[in-house]
Amino acid sequence: MKRKILLGIVLLMIAALISIGKMPTATGQANMQKACDERLITVLNPAMTNKMAERVPLTPRLNTLEGKTIYLYDTQWGGPEAAYSVYEEMKDWFARNMPSVKTVIHRGPSWMADDPGFLKVVTDNKVDAVIIGIAG
Repeated sequence: MKRKILLGIVLLMIAALISIGKMPTATGQANMQKACDERLITVLNPAMTNKMAERVPLTPRLNTLEGKTIYLYDTQWGGPEAAYSVYEEMKDWFARNMPSVKTVIHRGPSWMADDPGFLKVVTDNKVDAVIIGIAG
């Protein structure tokens, strides 16, 4: 039994010495670094820009909400049902507290997608204000 253990230890030592002998030297390390550098690529994020976007002033605030039409724009952030109840609650609040204000909930396609048709909806329906929010 002792012979088997001793033989196992000797074999492990020989394997360690062989692996140490195969480690790259300083020259080998330089060659390895060069090989690694040759495989690297540069990735650019096309969404980033160092140029500031043109600033457009906000629309002036409405003097009153009485008799106005307000769209509550649901971006569906967090999923289709994540925030819908918040918009329903806002619509109910306006109905109870400001009945002359017409509120419409508009669901956008997704928080990650553009909604090019929404501008047409706003202009065609003579919308006075839009509340765009994230809830959920």
